[in-house]
Amino acid sequence: MIQNIGIPGLILLLVIALIIFGPSKLPEIGRAFGTTLKEFKKSTRELVSDDEPNKDKDETQKGKAV
Repeated sequence: MIQNIGIPGLILLLVIALIIFGPSKLPEIGRAFGTTLKEFKKSTRELVSDDEPNKDKDETQKGKAV
């Protein structure tokens, strides 16, 4: 869906956001969005890294049981 926006659509979205929120609120919204995205990425990395040792342990246990 997002890959179909193109440059004109992106400019239109930015203009609408500027009209709705005003120039003083846009940096705050961008900062909040960036912080949220950073926390989301950090959480997903932690979940993936937590799963990897468990996967190795499960494979080791399967080898011992056989």
